[in-house]
Amino acid sequence: MTSLAFDLTGAEVLLPEGLARAPLSFAEGLVVDGPVGRAVDLDGYLVLPGIIDLHGDGFERHLAPRRGAMTDMAEGIVATEAELAANGITTGVLAQFLSWEGGLRGGAHAAGVFAAIRDTRGSLATTLIPQLRFETHMLEEYATLPERLAEWGVNFVVFNDHLPHDRLAEGRRPPSLTGQALKAGRSPEAHLALLQELHARGPEVPAALDALCARLLAQGVRIGSHDDHTAEDRAQWAARGAAIAEFPETETAARAAKADGGGVVLGSPNVVRGGSHKGNASAGALVAMGLCDALASDYHYPSPRRAALALAREMGLEAAWALVSSGPARLLGLADRGELAPGKRVDIVILEAATGRVAGTLAGGRFSYLGGALAGRFLA
Repeated sequence: MTSLAFDLTGAEVLLPEGLARAPLSFAEGLVVDGPVGRAVDLDGYLVLPGIIDLHGDGFERHLAPRRGAMTDMAEGIVATEAELAANGITTGVLAQFLSWEGGLRGGAHAAGVFAAIRDTRGSLATTLIPQLRFETHMLEEYATLPERLAEWGVNFVVFNDHLPHDRLAEGRRPPSLTGQALKAGRSPEAHLALLQELHARGPEVPAALDALCARLLAQGVRIGSHDDHTAEDRAQWAARGAAIAEFPETETAARAAKADGGGVVLGSPNVVRGGSHKGNASAGALVAMGLCDALASDYHYPSPRRAALALAREMGLEAAWALVSSGPARLLGLADRGELAPGKRVDIVILEAATGRVAGTLAGGRFSYLGGALAGRFLA
């Protein structure tokens, strides 16, 4: 690994104590005190802690752009890193399903994705963290899941339940049944029968989840809940040791998560849009209430930066940027990053002060993205 040493001068730098026009020096991949290398004038730029994306599935289009058309997932991971870096993300959680939906959310595809992450991330500057999104009603998967997670190198699991329970309870066909069946390689009749069987076994799920979560926690796996709707939903997950609540759908669920000590993760596209596209709680409103610890990209990698800059107009840059840097670092237990202080990793995003656009990104002291105008400053 090539080690860079620079003294960044002239920029507005977001330090732990706040935004200041102060020099920032780094060498050997760490922020250090005092001048160490060649000075680079960054007048006109903002230097901020790199974005830590706690949940993103935008990588799916790189790994499977068309059904059956691409088979080299490692190339997709490399392309994903390029997109992450271009959006100022220095640590990215890649969220892959294991779901009854099958196809790109089935077990074989998940194994391929995790193998590609494992095989490529050591050669990339950006830190890539695999996350398994697991559908709760897949009871036949429970017995071997802990061993497969260890094999895949996955230490982060979030539980989902996307079964259309209301429709199934009423004996009606879900509206997306045919499309889901085709993606899974099943007939609509076979897919409906599977959903009905999973729904019918619902009473077995809570006790099975209790036992599974206990095994995962003992194995050192971090677990989280997803789309909690009520305080009771969140209480059940808190009792199982789920320390992270992703995308609570209501203010009530978000307040319950904060009360039980869980970290609340909201979607940055929700902030950028000005509300949820599904009619759930407004992320911007929950942030204003103090009910958010981290903003995640969800399905759109440019959104964490855009959301933080938008929120900065109301709450200040320091507090807003913490939602995409130090906040997610704390939830993931990454004490070596999330702020620009001596001894921390050189995970930095450099923004054009006038536009807020990403001009450059360094991860672990290595450039992962460098725009033309900024490149001229470093190469002059």
